[in-house]
Amino acid sequence: MRKQEKYIIWPQYFDQNRTRSQGRKIPKNQAQPTPRLEEIQKAAQRLGLTVEIVPELAYPSTPRLKTGIALVSKKGAKLETMRKIARELGAQRAKQLT
Repeated sequence: MRKQEKYIIWPQYFDQNRTRSQGRKIPKNQAQPTPRLEEIQKAAQRLGLTVEIVPELAYPSTPRLKTGIALVSKKGAKLETMRKIARELGAQRAKQLT
């Protein structure tokens, strides 16, 4: 088995409407309601990460809902990378509201 060079990031990891058992990985107070793949891509790019989008994939627990994934370059731990993306997502949404 070869080592992957990118993290697989699902939009469900950042979804405030999901529970931890439904796939949310970020604390609820840092998560956003129904994040889109494009938002995650922009947030990761603003952090200087390389992002590749695969839109036709479905999260394993919801196979009928094709949300896609973001393949993000590895820089540090996966959870820390996801927390940085979550903060950037929050900043993006706050900017949209103003």
